[in-house]
Amino acid sequence: MSQGLARARDQEPTMNRHTLSVLVENKPGVLVRIAGLFSRRGFNIDSLAVGPTEHPEISRMTIVVDCADHPLEQVTKQLNKLINVLKIVELEPTASVQRELLLIKVRADLESRSRVLETVTLFRAKVVDVAQDAVTVEATGNRDKLDALIRVLEPFGIKELVQSGMVALGRGGRSITDRALRPVDRAAQ
Repeated sequence: MSQGLARARDQEPTMNRHTLSVLVENKPGVLVRIAGLFSRRGFNIDSLAVGPTEHPEISRMTIVVDCADHPLEQVTKQLNKLINVLKIVELEPTASVQRELLLIKVRADLESRSRVLETVTLFRAKVVDVAQDAVTVEATGNRDKLDALIRVLEPFGIKELVQSGMVALGRGGRSITDRALRPVDRAAQ
């Protein structure tokens, strides 16, 4: 490698995976505004999961993005300015529990079915549907575990696959809502 190329690589910002837990008002259009903000900044969202929380008026978005630290800081500042955003916390992998769900339909004829089922057991996954020539497997875990399962099942023949976005919670007894939230304007709902 030439010295010029090596120097240019050293000057590039280091890209890191970041997991953001974002509490938002449970209102129409919030997801579009937040995704649009990432898009306008040129970030590709690796994973996005949205769902209700223990408070019906609040939803939690778990956003995984691969970017440099400095631009992410700018995006989180802009996210905080959005009226429907109540709180943003970056979850470190070692300080949080992170899981994804995978459903995968694999060819499993009479010859290969026992080997497919052994693999499913090895990965602590479970069979959720059986057909004459295929099985559908459900697995949960971190991205590395699910990627490994996919690699091991590929030689049998993957007929169909769907993977959820990551969901994550901080470890320990504290909740993201234990700390102050911006008040939700209930009159506007």
